[in-house]
Amino acid sequence: MTLTRLAGPLSGALFAIALLGPAAAQETPAAPAPAAAAPATATPPAAKAMAVVKVGFIRTYERTLALSVLDIPPPDIGIAGANVAIADNNTTGSFMGQSFALDVATLKPGEDVMPAVEAMSAAGVHYIVTDLSAADTLKVADAMKGTGALVFNAGSTDDSLREESCRANLLHTAPSRSMLTDGLAQYLMWKQWRNWVLITGSHEGDKLFAEAMKTSAKKFGGTILEERIFEDKGGARATDSGQALVQRQIPVFMQGLPDHDVVLVADESEVFGSYIPWRTWVPRPVAGTAGLVPASWHPASEQWGGAQIQNRFEKASGRRMQAKDMQVWTAIRILGEAASRTQSVDPAVIDAFIKGKDFTVAAFKGQRLTFRDWNWQLRQPVILGNETSVVSASPQEGFLHQASELDTLGTDRPETRCAF
Repeated sequence: MTLTRLAGPLSGALFAIALLGPAAAQETPAAPAPAAAAPATATPPAAKAMAVVKVGFIRTYERTLALSVLDIPPPDIGIAGANVAIADNNTTGSFMGQSFALDVATLKPGEDVMPAVEAMSAAGVHYIVTDLSAADTLKVADAMKGTGALVFNAGSTDDSLREESCRANLLHTAPSRSMLTDGLAQYLMWKQWRNWVLITGSHEGDKLFAEAMKTSAKKFGGTILEERIFEDKGGARATDSGQALVQRQIPVFMQGLPDHDVVLVADESEVFGSYIPWRTWVPRPVAGTAGLVPASWHPASEQWGGAQIQNRFEKASGRRMQAKDMQVWTAIRILGEAASRTQSVDPAVIDAFIKGKDFTVAAFKGQRLTFRDWNWQLRQPVILGNETSVVSASPQEGFLHQASELDTLGTDRPETRCAF
């Protein structure tokens, strides 16, 4: 487990806590009092004791190989989004005597998550944001259940966390797989590309994405004509002869498919997906985990005020904002929004407001976002993009819903298997 100690009011805690608040606010005169009273001067927030909201972020990270070096996650993935969110919260919070502090724990894959959870709980952290596997996310939620703390899943897309394995104290700012595949399927149907073939990897995540894609096809009327499995046989992913081999092998693998409009790729494990575009036997667009990819955010997103957050993020981190950064940013901004609107740092007040009917949060996606009260999934548009640009955003025009068009993405209330 990696710890990073940064300056802040919690710097003596076991875990690293970064307080990124602005400098002390300058004195500003208050509005004049009624005539019978002498003019009063407001006490500047800096002179008051700042009420601190402690936020934990637990993530798993290890630099791993990808088919393209451009797809290797940066070392500060997620953390950069958290830091910008803390700074944003403190910009507003400083005027109300509120301060937000961040406690970060970075684990290696397979490392026990419980020491980090226990240390954060002992330090008084009431809110934990996670970028972990589905199993570890559940461990965190179950461990914090007795404390009344809220856990925000900003990493795992597993539908099981929103359904049969849902928890009342577990909220999700990461979209589910079914939301992602529904968003993609809507666009393909809007384009009238109705006939698909599916190439699925041999790992568990690949199979789960493929199953979600099949469900989306049934939901919106797409047809999967054939599915082929690409077996991961190991070996080096980057060799001197690699490109020549791929150029010969992939087209042969794609031979003999029925006539189709789109090739769908389910390769969350990064074994073959990036090899499919431009190497198919017949010229067809590619979508899924390669080609046209559904996500919560895109580094090129600048619509709906997105240029503002991109500029702040790039100034702070030196790179563009990725989907996982946005998911973590959104989780922490939810806390800032709730604290600001309730003018309270009382966890009971904040928690009740977040789970209440009046809560919304802006996240540069064209509309304010809300939580589904049947599984605590954040409603949000799905961004569809390629390597360099945003292509579209779902829900698509014409896909209607009696309550919210965002509920056409993912599991709707009548379908849920969640029982808190």
